[in-house]
Amino acid sequence: MAALARVIDANSNRAREALRVLEDLARLRLDHSELSRSFKKLRHDLTAALGQLPIDRAEMLAWRSTATDVGAQRTGDALPPRESESGIASAASSRLGESLRVLEESSKAIGGAMPLAAAIERIRYRAYDACRDLELALMGGRGPQWTLCVLISESLCTHHRWEEVARRAIDGGADCVQLREKGFSDRELLGRARTLVEFAHKNAAAVVINDRPDIALLSGADGVHVGQSDLAVKEIRKIVGGSLRVGVSCATIDDARRAVQEGADVCGLGPMFTSSTKAKPNLSGPELISQYIADEMTRRVPHLAISGITQANIGQLVHAGCQGVAVSAAVCGAANPEEICRGLSRAVKGLADVA
Repeated sequence: MAALARVIDANSNRAREALRVLEDLARLRLDHSELSRSFKKLRHDLTAALGQLPIDRAEMLAWRSTATDVGAQRTGDALPPRESESGIASAASSRLGESLRVLEESSKAIGGAMPLAAAIERIRYRAYDACRDLELALMGGRGPQWTLCVLISESLCTHHRWEEVARRAIDGGADCVQLREKGFSDRELLGRARTLVEFAHKNAAAVVINDRPDIALLSGADGVHVGQSDLAVKEIRKIVGGSLRVGVSCATIDDARRAVQEGADVCGLGPMFTSSTKAKPNLSGPELISQYIADEMTRRVPHLAISGITQANIGQLVHAGCQGVAVSAAVCGAANPEEICRGLSRAVKGLADVA
């Protein structure tokens, strides 16, 4: 019984320590109240379950001896560094799962403790889901803050072919181009996406595909952007894993916080102004930019303000703290797309006087 008591004691401590790490990441890093509560409840439920052990607590403590524990003699010199917060979460998640499994199996060897084993099994499965959600949320916000993203739609390209608009936009300083075509067949859309990726990447610009994670993945694009009614970030990750940046349209700060909690890499904020592309009766306005920058949760994730942005009104966004914009008609319908892009890019970077 002495050896079993030591096993249970060690893994109880290990599991609770891992839960505390995960809870603090959810609470203090993500400001994610739901996940924070989940880990806190898991910690409390584990403590309550372990209280059912038919082993005297004093006896178990008496058998604890770090001085004679061969595992305690190892140093951490050979352990790999944690390269990110998601790496910390991943390590803690693995430690938690392993410890809970040891506790579950050890309980089965103690007379009368089978109900405890079943309780720990239920905690273990709940922990798997909570750890998944935390790691996905921590993986969000990857990649650079784009300055200027140009949304390419052939129907809006009045002076030049769509390929020429994209090339000129990149020449003018667009560091991202987004393909937004609604009525194309899958085969045609994939062909166009591959064409865009080929020349954009040669010029160090990123490519995002609207709505279609499958097309984005097949074409070698850098990201996919979805709206509030499209696939959720979690569902997109089932298709693309971590290979693509996922952007989400957000009209309110609540939308943005939810997108960040789900692991979005970029938030498209708007509509900022009335758009000639499509009717948008409810405007978010520059105030949403200010809220986004001020919010502890969202400010860590790159953003792009969108809708109706022109050289005449971009100053309002810059004054609100905007660090990146997405434009469509203002560039696609311009006779000189690179000149428009150059002006917008300089304005966002603070290199031009803005009203």
